[in-house]
Amino acid sequence: MRRLIAALCLCGASAAFAGAQKYEALSASVQAALHKAASDSRPTVSSFKTPMEAADWLGEMSRRLERRIPNREYRIDLLRSVHYEATRAGLDPQLVLGLMQVESGFRKYAVSSAGARGYMQVMPFWVKVIGRPDDSLFDLRTNLRYGCTILRHYLDIEKGDPFRALGRYNGSLGKPEYPNMVRAAWQRQWAYEKTARLAQAGR
Repeated sequence: MRRLIAALCLCGASAAFAGAQKYEALSASVQAALHKAASDSRPTVSSFKTPMEAADWLGEMSRRLERRIPNREYRIDLLRSVHYEATRAGLDPQLVLGLMQVESGFRKYAVSSAGARGYMQVMPFWVKVIGRPDDSLFDLRTNLRYGCTILRHYLDIEKGDPFRALGRYNGSLGKPEYPNMVRAAWQRQWAYEKTARLAQAGR
């Protein structure tokens, strides 16, 4: 099993611009809040306002992601999870998709040279800091929960400045390359406007 995971990791290690969050000491209150957010085990509910909105968004994003993830059932599950975790953290789901594209190229078992793991390239030290010992960063929902929680934390630190928050997330604070790449992916590949049918329904 370990050999299989290692092989998968090597296959997915060539992430487009994977970096690494840097460890920073957290106050007890911040650490507790992040732990609560990352460890929330309440059952997921739909993050869409209506079934029509869900069908529209999932259909459009699924079409765009099909080349990278051919399995439709898994692709829809991933997209539902992205939308839920991003919305839960107060993030734009399209921003999270752009970040995933740049960080891992949507490779589940991607591992960066610094050791960051999974779709959102989360550094393992976060498991000890805010998670539980048995959390696997290769698990879809766990990786998204951590990644969205961490990005939300960095946005709060940077008072809502996405450029600086993304720099922190990638471990390249102050350098323009990574934030610009994520923004470009967000706007060019994942920008979303409601279809005419949905708009006419007043939703």
